[in-house]
Amino acid sequence: MQGDYWMFLRSWAAAPLRVAAIAPSGNALARIITQDITPGIGQVIELGPGTGVFTAKLLERGVLPENLTLIEYGANFAAHLKSRFPMVRVLRMDAADVAEIKLPNGAPVGAVISGLPLLSMPDQKVIAILDGAFAHLKPDGAFYQFTYGPRCPVARPILEGLGLKATHVGRTMLNVPPAAVYQISRRRALRQH
Repeated sequence: MQGDYWMFLRSWAAAPLRVAAIAPSGNALARIITQDITPGIGQVIELGPGTGVFTAKLLERGVLPENLTLIEYGANFAAHLKSRFPMVRVLRMDAADVAEIKLPNGAPVGAVISGLPLLSMPDQKVIAILDGAFAHLKPDGAFYQFTYGPRCPVARPILEGLGLKATHVGRTMLNVPPAAVYQISRRRALRQH
């Protein structure tokens, strides 16, 4: 969508470290980052949804609008998301505060999808985001993150310190720029007794 591209470019020009991309993510990347999402996964939290490319794919994959919570810091993006997806919950806030959100109906969170530019964030903020996300995720839930870099955007010491592991799940050359997706999960899923 041409309008999404210009909105993204203007937002990037205003705050390049916060937005970190000059164009919205493409359909190929949206397909890879949402490939493990099924209608029965429970609630899904999306961090940094931007123009809603991943949001549209999540809804297409069967996530109910009432089970989707979008956390977006940018005022223009948040307003755009509210108008594009009126049935989806949009919270305008910093993703580092994700631990503080109250989710509707107490259903477990099965996945967190992140469009955040983790590589351009300080370690403390990355830790707050991951720690907060995993506070909501059910034991076998996962955090999905994409990157334009050659490896996982979360440093190994951070993953190890939080008891997490990263698994490469896919790459697309069809995105501008090309991108890879990682699934971040608990090192040992807690057993249910």
